[in-house]
Amino acid sequence: MVEDPGEYVWSSYPINALGKESALCTPHPEYLRLGATEDARMKNYRALFSHHVEGDLLEEIRSSVNKGMAIGQDHFKEEIEQLTGRRVKPKKAGRTIYDPGYSRGAWE
Repeated sequence: MVEDPGEYVWSSYPINALGKESALCTPHPEYLRLGATEDARMKNYRALFSHHVEGDLLEEIRSSVNKGMAIGQDHFKEEIEQLTGRRVKPKKAGRTIYDPGYSRGAWE
């Protein structure tokens, strides 16, 4: 884990909390509701990260960070892959069977 949320490579924290410019992020309506001004929104956004994260969410975050993967829904991950040209979700487990005549029953 990182000490500061802005240190995580896939985080939008530097954009939403510190005002960093990015072509990858546009303000979400929920973010815009955090305040009437940019300074107020950034301050309120930073306050969202003042709480401790535990349980399943913490495990998901740790696993994704350790694997260098993004966190979010599949459509978000697919969009990030297209924008960056980098794989951000794990490959499917197991090997791919290339033999079109392969039958599981043949091996049993």
